[in-house]
Amino acid sequence: MPPPAAGTGAPPRSCITTAASISFDFEGAPLSPCTIEGEREFSVLIAPEHAPPINPSPWYAFRYRADGPGNVIVHLRYLAAKHRYRPKWRSTTHATSLDVSEGDDGRTATLVLPPGQAVVSGQELVGANEQAALMARLDRSTSVTRETLGRSLGGRPIEALRIGDPSARRLVILLGRQHPPEVSGAIAMEHFLDTLVARADAGELAAQEVQILAIPLLNPDGVARGHWRANLGGVDLNRDWGRFTQPETRAVADWLGRLPSRIRPVLMVDFHSTSRNLFYVQGDESSEEQERFLTRWLGGKENLIAGYSFSIERRNANAGSGTAKNWFHATHAIPAYTYEVGDETNRQAIAQAARALAVGLMEALPPLDLP
Repeated sequence: MPPPAAGTGAPPRSCITTAASISFDFEGAPLSPCTIEGEREFSVLIAPEHAPPINPSPWYAFRYRADGPGNVIVHLRYLAAKHRYRPKWRSTTHATSLDVSEGDDGRTATLVLPPGQAVVSGQELVGANEQAALMARLDRSTSVTRETLGRSLGGRPIEALRIGDPSARRLVILLGRQHPPEVSGAIAMEHFLDTLVARADAGELAAQEVQILAIPLLNPDGVARGHWRANLGGVDLNRDWGRFTQPETRAVADWLGRLPSRIRPVLMVDFHSTSRNLFYVQGDESSEEQERFLTRWLGGKENLIAGYSFSIERRNANAGSGTAKNWFHATHAIPAYTYEVGDETNRQAIAQAARALAVGLMEALPPLDLP
């Protein structure tokens, strides 16, 4: 099987017997310690890249090879977390989700893998190659300009799509992949962007004097290295807004700071993944106009999209929390929402919901004469 995209340059780590092997030598695979339990049986330690993170996202990815008949057994042993992601299996010909046997305390899980060659990962591998394909596809639109906002700590570009007229007075900011394993949120964002670009091509953004800045991959180093939450500096980027100690968040803030005064942010949406579909929105600090926008966009729609029910959960700003949601609301006095997609939500339902919600967003924006 041809390997996935080239890795980070770190030496590969493998466990090899005469009958089988597992390895971690590709982009998106953390260098997880492994041990040989038998000719076709291995254990893998799934551990965070730094001290136990907030809301653990215990990511794993490895390739395996098994010659001859007989399944391969892989035991996942979790440090500072419990099993979360239902494993995704991909060979050269097809992909599927795997059943898994969990230990009673959730800190172990066992996979039974068929012979042959394949890649196993916590979620679908959506990395640099997929990101480049998305950016290139959308950049073919005359309504889209591709920009590099800065560089990650590891030197990778922080790329953005600017959708619509760059002189439009109102700016919507869309963020993605602050946390590397949150792939279902990335899937939603892709379909969301497809719809918004189509709307821009139809002239709707120009009519509303709206432009969009979309950053689908804010943490490229973390994605490449298979991190649970952090960037290369060991920092959770969604706790760095306002502090801006990391180049990834600072690149966005600097770009916003260079905007002409006539252009102002009116909305921020940050795409993530969790156990279920929901939107985190403002709590008591929400203004009347922000409440009207919330009602226009999401109110009463929680169960209207087939296969994609969601909840709306209010969270008061925690001063100094460093989340994008709280910083954008406090700094720009705008609605700032976290768009959370369930880890195992049906992928077609994610796409359908994202397209519908993108259309609804454009219809919910306030008229031009409002401040």
